[in-house]
Amino acid sequence: MTSHKIAFIGLGTMGFPMAGHLANAGHHVTVYNRTTTKAEKWVETYAGSFALTPAEAAEGADFIFTCVGNDDDLRQVYLGEDGILASAKPGAILIDNTTASAEVAREIAEQASDCQLSFLDAPVSGGEAGAVNGCLTVMVGGDRKVFEQAKPVIDCFAKATTLMGDIGYGQITKMANQLCIAGILQGLSEAISLAKSAGLDIEQMTEVLKHGAAGSWQLENRAKTMADNEFDFGFAIDWMRKDLGICFEAAEKLGVELPLAKQVDEKYAELQQRGYQRADTSVLIKQFDNDKR
Repeated sequence: MTSHKIAFIGLGTMGFPMAGHLANAGHHVTVYNRTTTKAEKWVETYAGSFALTPAEAAEGADFIFTCVGNDDDLRQVYLGEDGILASAKPGAILIDNTTASAEVAREIAEQASDCQLSFLDAPVSGGEAGAVNGCLTVMVGGDRKVFEQAKPVIDCFAKATTLMGDIGYGQITKMANQLCIAGILQGLSEAISLAKSAGLDIEQMTEVLKHGAAGSWQLENRAKTMADNEFDFGFAIDWMRKDLGICFEAAEKLGVELPLAKQVDEKYAELQQRGYQRADTSVLIKQFDNDKR
């Protein structure tokens, strides 16, 4: 694959290893992170360099990736005084891996176009393990020709990269993904609570169920840890509630009801109050815990 000059903005749980895969593939990667020490650590871990602003990182880059927290963060790194659009060269392709709203994707795409830049909204699924192992699922919205140019680069950290439609459709697909996870975790929480109360071997139950209609990633990877009261994994309920909030806003505009997701969100809110803000989403099973501390 041709080596490209790449900027990567945002070195959180997901972005740090994602940028690393790009560097390991032979691209020249310049990173930016609000906390400079994180960028310095990345440079120590991988071959590349770091910048002090998004604009500095983006200068001269062929592909510019972003993976930050929310809509406001995106506006800041793209549209701010020291943002990406202030320095990106005409013809560069902007790829946003943040889970955000479809509206902000369209907003940034429009302003990028005015600067002769292309934009793809490309949220990811697969969690920290998927990022570390380079096997994320990437859901993309944007122009097909731009997508085809970007896909070989995105594939450095992905096992499946799919164009879902126009700008914003990547984010809509990610919303559907998060709604599915919420529902599956609620069902799994109830199933494990019932099974444990009856004295069933959870590991054996998982082995049996994964081959049938109840099989899922959550079942295979989280059933035993949920039963063992282990929740120290990558995707915190703080972030899940942020994502569900995006789903609720989109659903309201579309006139769609999301009753199960709202029920799960209420349970997560209660768990936040109990101190589980940074626990993995599978902590949902604690709603059945008699200890309400």
